Amino acid sequence: MRDLASLRFLEIGVPWLKTVFPQQTLCFSNFHTHRTADPANGIYPISLDTLPKLHRALREPDLSLVVCRPGFFPPWHWQSINRELFSSRALRGESRLFGAFGAQLLRMPIKAPIAVLDTEDYPAIKTDRMFLLSRCKHYFKRELPPDHWRLFMGTAHANLPSRRFRQQPRYRDAIAKIRPLSLGLPLESRGLLPIDAREKTADVFFVGDTESSSTVRAAGMREIAALRERGITVDIPESRLLLPEFYQRASRAWLIWSPEGLGWDCFRHYEALACGSVPVINQPTIERHRPLAAGEHAFYYDPAPGELTRTIVTALADKDRLRTMAQAGQTHVMAHHTPESLARYVIETTLDSSRTTPLG
Repeated sequence: MRDLASLRFLEIGVPWLKTVFPQQTLCFSNFHTHRTADPANGIYPISLDTLPKLHRALREPDLSLVVCRPGFFPPWHWQSINRELFSSRALRGESRLFGAFGAQLLRMPIKAPIAVLDTEDYPAIKTDRMFLLSRCKHYFKRELPPDHWRLFMGTAHANLPSRRFRQQPRYRDAIAKIRPLSLGLPLESRGLLPIDAREKTADVFFVGDTESSSTVRAAGMREIAALRERGITVDIPESRLLLPEFYQRASRAWLIWSPEGLGWDCFRHYEALACGSVPVINQPTIERHRPLAAGEHAFYYDPAPGELTRTIVTALADKDRLRTMAQAGQTHVMAHHTPESLARYVIETTLDSSRTTPLG
C-alpha cells in the first residue's frame, strides 16, 4: 500500500478529498460561498477573487495530484447563469456563479496528474467535460455502462458510437482512462452508523421516492406493499427520515429494499450493509468498483413481475444465511466503500500510472 502521508493534493469541487486528507489537501469549492468557506483550514470558495489563487496553486511544483469534481453545467450554460442571477443566494451576496470556472483552469499546462470524479446519475460523459477527459490521467465514472463506448452516446457521437468512431485513436486513448467509482458511504455517515448488532423488528425496510423516480421503484413498490398479506413485516416510513433515525430503523430490518433511482448506484446499497442488514437490489446495469457479490453480500433480482417477491420470501427463509451475509457485506463495505478507501483508490490508481512529463 502506497504511503500517502507526504503527498499534497488540490481539490476542485465538493470538499470530499479534503475531508479524508484535511492536512494535505487544498480545496477550491464550487459548493461553498465566502460566508461558508474556511480559508484558514484550506477551503476556499471559487470566486472571481480566488481564481488567481487557484491558478497559482495548480502550478506549485510539489503538487502531487489534482482531483476535480466538475459542476453539472459549464459556466456559460444558461441554466448556470439563470440559477445564480435569480437565486436567493445571489441576493444575499453569496453567488456561486464563478464556481464552474474552477474546472476550466485545467485547460492550461499542469505538471501534476489529474483525476476526474464523475458521480452524476447521467450515464454518459457530457460534451463540456470532453476536455477534462483529454486532460486527465483517469476519469472515474459512477454510472459506467458495461460497454464504455456508450459514454459517448449523444455527446461525442450523435447516436450509438459506430465501428468507425470506435477505431479512432483519440477516443481509444480516452476509453483507456475510464475507471468505475462507487458512491460508497456518504461523508455524513461518520459517527452515525450503529456499532452493535440490533434486534430485528422488521423483515423488510424501505424509504424513498417511488412516484417521480425510476419505474423499477414504482413496479417494485406494489410487490413490497403486498408482502404484508404473506405475514411479512414491512417497515415503510410515511415521511422522510433524518439520517440517524434512518440508520437505526435500517439496522433493525433483515432486508433493505434498495432499487435503483435516477442512477443504479445508490448510497443505500452500502448503508444497508454498514447497518448490519442485507440489501435487495435490482440487477446491476453498470460496471462497478469492488462490487457487492450476489448471494454473498446482497441479493439481486430481475425486474420481472413476481421476482422481487420470490427473492425476498426465499431470503427470509434462512435467517442464519442473512446473518452471515450481513457480516461479510459489512466487512466488505468498510474495507472498500468508505470515503477513506475510495479516496485511496482514486489516488493510488491515478498515481501508479501517472506520467512524469507535464501535460501540454
